Amino acid sequence: MERTNYSSGAQWEDIVGYSRAVKVGNIIEVSGTTAVENRVLIGKNDAYLQTKTILQKIEKVLHEAGASMKNVIRTRMYVTDIRQWEAIGRAHGEFFKDIKPASAMVEVSALIDPDMLVEIEVTAVV
Repeated sequence: MERTNYSSGAQWEDIVGYSRAVKVGNIIEVSGTTAVENRVLIGKNDAYLQTKTILQKIEKVLHEAGASMKNVIRTRMYVTDIRQWEAIGRAHGEFFKDIKPASAMVEVSALIDPDMLVEIEVTAVV
């Protein structure tokens, strides 16, 4: 099957060895995404804004891969404070209210930057 890698241009992709997203056949896997844009974290101390920013970034790479949020079948949300689930869930619901993919929200002890509150990855099928 044909494989297409999508890059964000981040220096870490080559250093760590990963792609922003990978499409193989009709499946698109989007890597863990945070609210960093141009090396700046969007929404410090704001789980809702971080989640919304992340989902906008995911939507953009899905479009590059020929898909949309309607093609998402699973979301995985890694959060550093599960008590903020309502703010995170509200942003998630704004994108997926009618789509309702399978989903998980898991509290983790830390993300790569202590100011990051949320990281999300998705699977889509086209």
